[in-house]
Amino acid sequence: MSRIEKVFSDLKEQNKKALVTFVTAGDPDHQTSDDIVKQLSKSGADIIELGMPFSDPMADGPSIQRANIRALNAGATLIKTLQIVKSFRVIDASTPIVLMGYFNPIHHYGTERFVLEAKESGVDGLIIVDVPPEEDSELNEPMRKSGLDLIRLVTPTTDPARLDLILNSASGFLYYVSIAGVTGTKSADVQTVGSHITQIRQKTDMPIVVGFGIKTPDDAKTMSEVADGIVVGSALVDTIEKFESAEKSITDLSEQVNALAGAIQA
Repeated sequence: MSRIEKVFSDLKEQNKKALVTFVTAGDPDHQTSDDIVKQLSKSGADIIELGMPFSDPMADGPSIQRANIRALNAGATLIKTLQIVKSFRVIDASTPIVLMGYFNPIHHYGTERFVLEAKESGVDGLIIVDVPPEEDSELNEPMRKSGLDLIRLVTPTTDPARLDLILNSASGFLYYVSIAGVTGTKSADVQTVGSHITQIRQKTDMPIVVGFGIKTPDDAKTMSEVADGIVVGSALVDTIEKFESAEKSITDLSEQVNALAGAIQA
């Protein structure tokens, strides 16, 4: 059983939902980012989604775009991102880490090399938002060989035929994008999301996690009622952005994650 499978299995036995926390690797700098990732699981995150900094993050809203710029300006690279994962694995062997990003840096790095080194570093899965299932052979084949999960996105506009194609190559969990748009810009209607998730469940037993537009503990609690877990990203990245002016600290971020975790288990 993979780390991702075990987390969802354990939570299901306890009738609990998963909290997936997103931060950008290297934001605001490498050492602080390393400390942040280590603190996330201690504060209640069940899965850590770690963004791979990229100069053109087309699926992300202003908050995460700024995080990418801060990280790149501080010298973030794919190698340093994997170093953060290796450092995390020294203290935590059980919390899954999923890398999220875009294919350009991976292709430049060398896809097979990256997949191998990601696995060796302790990565459990990848979310690559700009590689559709029709064009994923360069990425999917080495991932299957390595045992890494390729986590697919499903959106409100995904029709049944395309859903079948997505499910054919997905593993780990499904990431349900709750809004049409970029991250952190608006909120979703839980009834609409719940209805679509019910339809998806007729075709798969894979856990379904909802992301985009979830910012507060109340948001998290409401959306977790229709899914197996929720993703919070922009709200955490906004807190990290305030580190630079000393208005916030890792302690504040930890309390924020703890409140989100408490809300979805209440």
